[in-house]
Amino acid sequence: MNVDILFTHYNYIVVALLLTIGAYMLVETPNLVKKVIGMNVFQSGIFLFFITSAYRTGGSPPIVGHGGASTTYVSPLPHVLILTAIVVGVSLTAVALALIVRIYTEYGTLDERVLREVRADE
Repeated sequence: MNVDILFTHYNYIVVALLLTIGAYMLVETPNLVKKVIGMNVFQSGIFLFFITSAYRTGGSPPIVGHGGASTTYVSPLPHVLILTAIVVGVSLTAVALALIVRIYTEYGTLDERVLREVRADE
C-alpha cells in the first residue's frame, strides 16, 4: 500500500529533491553564479509543487458549456500564478547575473569568502 502511494505521488519526490538540491547549493556553494543556479533549481521545485498540487483527477477545464453540473473543474489560478512567477524568476535571474558581472569587474572574484574579506578590509 505504501509503495503504491510512493509510485503515484512521484512528483512530490521530485519536488523534495529539487528543493533540497537548490537549498544545498544556496547554502554551501561560495561561488555566486552557482548560488543563482541553486536559486533557479529551488524555484523550479516550488513551481512543480504548485502545478502538482493543482492537479485534480478527472477534472475538466473551466470553460462555459464544457462538462455537466456534477463535473469537477480544475482551477486555472495556480497555473496563472506560476506563469507570473516564471516571468519574475527570469527577471530576478537577469538582475542577479548583471550584479554578479559588476561584482566580478569590481573585485575580480566570485568567491563569497574572498568578497567578505575584501569588504572587511575596506
